[in-house]
Amino acid sequence: MPRAGTTPGFDSLVSEYLAHLAIEKGLSANTVQAYRRDLAQLGEHLARTGATVETADAGAISGLLLAIASKKIGPRSQARLVSAVRGFFRYLVAQRRVGKDPTELTELPKVPSRLPSALSLDEIMRLLEAPDTTTPRGKRDAAMLYLLYATGMRVSELVGLACTDFNDHTQTVAPLGKGGKRRIVPVGDAAVLMLSVYLVEARPLWAKATDALFVTHRGKPMTRQGFWKLLRRHGAAAGIAKPFSPHWIRHSFASHLVERGADLRSVQAMLGHADISTTQIYTHLGMQRLRDTIEKFHPRG
Repeated sequence: MPRAGTTPGFDSLVSEYLAHLAIEKGLSANTVQAYRRDLAQLGEHLARTGATVETADAGAISGLLLAIASKKIGPRSQARLVSAVRGFFRYLVAQRRVGKDPTELTELPKVPSRLPSALSLDEIMRLLEAPDTTTPRGKRDAAMLYLLYATGMRVSELVGLACTDFNDHTQTVAPLGKGGKRRIVPVGDAAVLMLSVYLVEARPLWAKATDALFVTHRGKPMTRQGFWKLLRRHGAAAGIAKPFSPHWIRHSFASHLVERGADLRSVQAMLGHADISTTQIYTHLGMQRLRDTIEKFHPRG
């Protein structure tokens, strides 16, 4: 039985496509779920207008976009929906389930460019010094903060590290990134030192039957939520009044490197970006800071 509000066979086609995205394309569970919600709106729209995936044309897709726009959904959400619908129909054409792609001439809504948020170098230094490294928890927290800033990892990659993912001889770490892709990232001396101290003086006090690199005082693997809490606590101790997220540290890592002349290809490899255009935004962030400096300090700025 089809789900209420959709045409017969639609749900099975969507499930097949989402399985393709998860298994063959390696998209994350969160992305797949977002696509499921977007395609549900397509199914409801087709059923409401009496169309099917086989009979849908450019007019049907335009009608969907008008309906979505009327709900005052932001351009980013609209762009993701179009991407989901476009990918779905391209898949159906490739599998010869439909004869034509009704999204072929559909344009993506324009998404306003938004520069990533980052902490200043001074704020980062204060944050790194905030944990009390005379305590086991402080040693762990310092190791996590130093490693996050030293590598630009995502917080999910940080808490997902196993002990075997850190190589103290080569001073590298191997996080598992999006799509199940593992990369090798060099780690600076300061972060290696903090990590070594944690591994010798703190982790053995708590670690039980887990290979997780970072553990709680109860011996369980550190979670994203747990890291969020310790980050907020140390951020407040460092006097950083504005709210910020773990991703800001990733942005800080990249923008500070680019500002000091690092080549984009190297930064791209360390961040695990599939496309160099994603990394290029950090050049714009550096330019924006230069403009702010000129406006603030130049007499004719």
